[in-house]
Amino acid sequence: MRLGSGPLGHNPRMTTAATPLPVSPSADDGLALRYYDVTSPDGTRLRAWTNDVEGPTVLLCNGLGTNPFAWPALLDPDCGVRVISWNHRGTGGSERPANPEDVGVEPFVDDAIAVLDDAGVDACVLMGWSIGVNTMFEVAVEHPDRVTGLFAVGGVPGDTFASMGAPMLIPRPFRKPIAVNTARMLKVAGKPMHAIGHRLPIGPITYEVLTHTGFMMPTPHAETTRRAVKEFLTTPTDWYMHLALHSSLHLRVSLRTISVPTSFVAGKFDILASSYDMRTAAERITGAHYQELRATHFLPMEKPDEVHEALLDLLDRVPG
Repeated sequence: MRLGSGPLGHNPRMTTAATPLPVSPSADDGLALRYYDVTSPDGTRLRAWTNDVEGPTVLLCNGLGTNPFAWPALLDPDCGVRVISWNHRGTGGSERPANPEDVGVEPFVDDAIAVLDDAGVDACVLMGWSIGVNTMFEVAVEHPDRVTGLFAVGGVPGDTFASMGAPMLIPRPFRKPIAVNTARMLKVAGKPMHAIGHRLPIGPITYEVLTHTGFMMPTPHAETTRRAVKEFLTTPTDWYMHLALHSSLHLRVSLRTISVPTSFVAGKFDILASSYDMRTAAERITGAHYQELRATHFLPMEKPDEVHEALLDLLDRVPG
C-alpha cells in the first residue's frame, strides 16, 4: 500500500468566506477534526479539513455542499485512515470564486489537486461521494500519477443528473431534464427557501421526520447526522443550486484508462445515484468491486461501519 507522504500543511491566512465558518469541534466532542485553509490555483481560498489520524492518506471528494459530519466513521480517532478534504466553493467557510462561473467538476478537480499539494501528498487513494465521485474520476483521468485507488460511494463517474430518479421508475430520457429543471426552479426560489431552511431547528423531532421520509433512513449516529444537516443548511439555496447546475454539465468519464484498484458502494434505495449505473460502471473496470447496501443516497451516515469496512478492504488491495 502506498501511503501519502509529508506533513499536513496549515495555512493561517484569514478566510473571507461567503458562508459562516465551521467551528472545529472541541476535545469534548471526541471527534477527530481540524480545519485549515488552502488556496486553489485561481486564488480561491478553500476551507480544508483533516482528521489527523495515523494511517494511509485518503483524499475525500465529498458530496456537493456537504461537510465532515456526514462521515462519522472517519471522525473516529481510531478509524485508521488519515483523511484530507475540503468544503466546496462558497460552502462551509470556503470562498466563492472571483468569477461565479468558476464552479463545477473541473474547478473541483483543481481544488482536489491543491489540497493534495498543500498536504505534501504525491499520490494516494481517492474516495468520493455523490458529485465527489465525478470529481475523483476526473482527477484519475487528468492526473493518473496522483491516484493509487478509487472508492466510489453513492455516485457515478459522470453525468450524475441522468442517474437520478431510478428507484422512482422515471424513464432514463426524462431523468436529467427533470433534475436540471428542478434545480433551476429551486435556484429562483432560493432566497426565501434559505431564509426558512437555515433557521429550521434540527432537533430530535426534525431528525425523526427526515429519516423516515424514504429520502433518508435512520442513522446510528443521530447527533452527528443532525450536525451534518445543520451545517449543510448554512449554504444559501440559490448558490447551492448554482453549484448543482454547473456540476450537471459534467459528462461521463471514459473508464478505459482506469487501472488502479476500484470499489463502488451503492445504496439500493438511492434516488440520486442509480445503483444500476454504479454496478455497470464497476463492470467496465477490470477487477473493480461492487457492493450494494440497503440504504439511500446517504450511505456514509446510514451505514458508516459497512462503508468504512469497504474502504479498508480497498486500501488493502492497493500495492505497497
